[in-house]
Amino acid sequence: MHKTSARLLALLSLLQTPRDWSGDDLAERLGITPRTVRRDIDRLRGLDYPITTVRGPAGGYRLEAGTHLPPMLFDDEQAVALAVALRTAAADAAVAEGASRALATLGQVMPPRLRHRIDLLRVTAVRPPAAEETEQPDARVLLDLSRAIRAREELRFDYAPGPDTRADDVRRVQPHHLVTRQHRWYLVAWDLHREDWRTFRADRIRPRTPTGPRFAPRELPGGSVSAFVTSRFRGNDGTTTDWPCRGEVILDLPAADVAPFAPDGIAVELGPHRCRLILGSWSWTGLAAALGRFDAEIEVVGPPPLAAAFGDLAVRYARAARPPSGDGGPR
Repeated sequence: MHKTSARLLALLSLLQTPRDWSGDDLAERLGITPRTVRRDIDRLRGLDYPITTVRGPAGGYRLEAGTHLPPMLFDDEQAVALAVALRTAAADAAVAEGASRALATLGQVMPPRLRHRIDLLRVTAVRPPAAEETEQPDARVLLDLSRAIRAREELRFDYAPGPDTRADDVRRVQPHHLVTRQHRWYLVAWDLHREDWRTFRADRIRPRTPTGPRFAPRELPGGSVSAFVTSRFRGNDGTTTDWPCRGEVILDLPAADVAPFAPDGIAVELGPHRCRLILGSWSWTGLAAALGRFDAEIEVVGPPPLAAAFGDLAVRYARAARPPSGDGGPR
């Protein structure tokens, strides 16, 4: 690799860190002059990297989001994590094709030492019985719904025939949340025609363009998404399907990654890398342990017994992590 190419890659790696870099900082980190930094920045801009100049006493540079996807750099941990996520996503019918293509592209440029680690991972999708199979929404539909929710823009969409819908049923709604429950995606929204809250199956939604005007969000009945969605799905005898212990947490994981492993819960998208999960169990300790298996940062929303259960487990696990006493007898 030529020296200039190696230097450009090192510069790009620094700029991918979410912060502003002054020319002097970059020059010091790379062992070059500020003038060379400016030339290299111009070279990267020529390769369509959207690098903006930061105004201020010291000046600086920032890598912004662009209009298309330029080449990206990943360190070893990021590359492995991305490959694992793609292989897991490839088992989901909603994004299987796109995830498989992305995984193949990543594999072509991945160093052999990393490719070997990924090849050891095998993910098998276990389909539910025929009676429980569900239609999966198009990934583009999920993105369109999520975009409208964040922008707080009204939506118009065709809703495919179902038990209580007509073939020409066109809805106009104010989208509130995108949730998953038992392998299905739902849109929670205020229906402007019916003047009431509704849940719509995402696999039956065909969005129309353009989206409507912006709106001020309404207060959801029940005080939370979990309470509202739980109230809309009841058993045949009219009772809710609540567990004796039911808690709510925020996970640093996408809803799409959490939902397949929480079929009895409700995953609410909060952003591309965060979700709110409502899950139940027979005990608070069992619920805390079940949430811990996601291997992600956890913020307990409530109730207090769930937070206490996490504390009890932390003490118990800390004792289990201690080395044996060495006397061979019981401790």
